[in-house]
Amino acid sequence: MSNEERGKPGAVAPDEGLAEGRRPDAAPSSRFGRLARLAALAPRTLPMATEAVRRAAFGKRDDAEAEREAQRKLLANAKKTADAMLKTLGEMKGLPLKLGQMASYIDGLAPPGYEEKFQEVLKKLQAKAPPLSREAADGVLRKELGPPEEVFATFDPDPFAAASIGQVHRATTKTGDAVAVKVQYPGIDKAIENDLKSFALLEAMVAPLARKYHSKEALDEIRSVFLAELDYRREADNTEIFRRIHAGDPDILVPRVWDGLSGRRVLTTELVGGQDYATFCANASQEERNKTSATVWRFMFRALFKHGVLYADPHPGNYRFLGDGKVAFLDYGCVKVMPPDLLAGTKRYIVAAMDEDWPAFEKACVEVLGYDPTDTEAYELFISYTKLVLGPLVTKGTYKHTHAIARESVAYLVRGSKKLMKPKEGELLPSIPKPIHMPQDHTFMNRLQWGLASVMAGLGGEGCWRDLTEPWVRGPHEPIPT
Repeated sequence: MSNEERGKPGAVAPDEGLAEGRRPDAAPSSRFGRLARLAALAPRTLPMATEAVRRAAFGKRDDAEAEREAQRKLLANAKKTADAMLKTLGEMKGLPLKLGQMASYIDGLAPPGYEEKFQEVLKKLQAKAPPLSREAADGVLRKELGPPEEVFATFDPDPFAAASIGQVHRATTKTGDAVAVKVQYPGIDKAIENDLKSFALLEAMVAPLARKYHSKEALDEIRSVFLAELDYRREADNTEIFRRIHAGDPDILVPRVWDGLSGRRVLTTELVGGQDYATFCANASQEERNKTSATVWRFMFRALFKHGVLYADPHPGNYRFLGDGKVAFLDYGCVKVMPPDLLAGTKRYIVAAMDEDWPAFEKACVEVLGYDPTDTEAYELFISYTKLVLGPLVTKGTYKHTHAIARESVAYLVRGSKKLMKPKEGELLPSIPKPIHMPQDHTFMNRLQWGLASVMAGLGGEGCWRDLTEPWVRGPHEPIPT
């Protein structure tokens, strides 16, 4: 479970940052109520989003005075927008909160030059979203395990951390082990279902275009993955899979799960110490950054390329830094097991790029990713974009992730898409590029791709990531260890 959902000694005082007054017993779950809350954010978020796209596509304005005025307005609006998002998304929980957490760390989702002002507020969603009441957790615990005072030797009724679908309490087992108990919010399953129905409604409203671009298939994939997160028993199983995969790596710690103290809506794991992401990034030496970045890289790509297991949530709150390159990885709710044929196809275009065999690379992109060579402009954009994001995997020698590189991976697509959609000469309506039919199971690769690039940029480590990854990319698909 993630840092925002987990307990670590000394990480967050039990009452630090809790909302004043009586805390609610449940997140709002009605479909209308959740849509209304999001709609209330529109007057603030739409101008920021519009300017983000405009700057990514066109850069600064030629008119110096107009550019200064735009900067002034954006700077004034950035923090207010983030504050409004912090309050609304923090109270809503569920998918809106997940999106807010993504905006808090993925570079390129705010207007260039304003990320820091915007993200410094939203980072509070990483560390601690507003918790629910003591009664909320107590009721869930009693239904799942029994009275907490009987199940545990000690149990802190005040959560020390809270996030998208659950909040976490410190406890001690009957055998004296310090544990973190993640308790799911009452009604959060209904809230997420309603969020997904709202997304489905939007998809249905543009049905002809949606069918053309296979958006229903992508939505089905998102739905299945996020609904799976609601069953903590699956997260317990995922955690054990990663423990087995990385059992021989002394720098990777996957927390132990107490199966007898866990259920569908309660998950109990060992309490992990160490530093959080922000503290590590602020204080680590370059040597520590290099060692730690290599550990993060091994964790992500050994599982993916050797065993086909995608850790699809590279959120900064999911790491605890234990010193000398050792890292604890938390939160195994968003995990995807890739089909063997898709894993083989992914390796195929990566190996071609490593070998600089560009005809083979393009052939693989067409056959695996669905790129259409008859749509010349879009094809060139997607091929060049794929080469761009594969940079860390194919570069010989030292590679350093930076925030500028992470932002460019988003801006590059925005600029290219803007160009593709520009109306043809003599026409008024924008052009609609031909769709690409990327495999449905590939949907969450983009979340890993953009998120990990931003996380690695913050860590600031340098290394030859190709050397670490190449044996797994060129090697066979091996079964998950038992």
